[in-house]
Amino acid sequence: MAMKSGEKQRLSVIRMARAAIKNQEIEKRKDLDDDEIIEVLSREVKQRRDAIAEYKKAGKEDIIAGLNKEIEILSEYLPEQLSTEELENLIQELINETGASSMKDIGRVMEAIMPKVKGRADGRIVNQMVQEKLSQ
Repeated sequence: MAMKSGEKQRLSVIRMARAAIKNQEIEKRKDLDDDEIIEVLSREVKQRRDAIAEYKKAGKEDIIAGLNKEIEILSEYLPEQLSTEELENLIQELINETGASSMKDIGRVMEAIMPKVKGRADGRIVNQMVQEKLSQ
């Protein structure tokens, strides 16, 4: 579709994503299932977000715009992201379930929440929100 419509950037991003998936399949010596593909695409988005932080320091606005567009394209192939409210509710629910009461318990909460938000929330944001809840 992207090839026919002449969307060069979309085509480039799709090819890059397919290459990343293929590389992972070669590394694991098996075809990836849907969860593993989501993991690869999430990692690609994360790499771009990390790069944006570095380019902001260098003041490279044109590169940042391109990376944001790539993130937007990749996000179309990922599950819908959880809203902040949904994430806060899930974190509170798991804090209650695990009986976590202090920062010492962050590992238990993170271990319980990450499988539930895989591909639907950034791990750093989840970690930050869990820390805020546990430090209250």
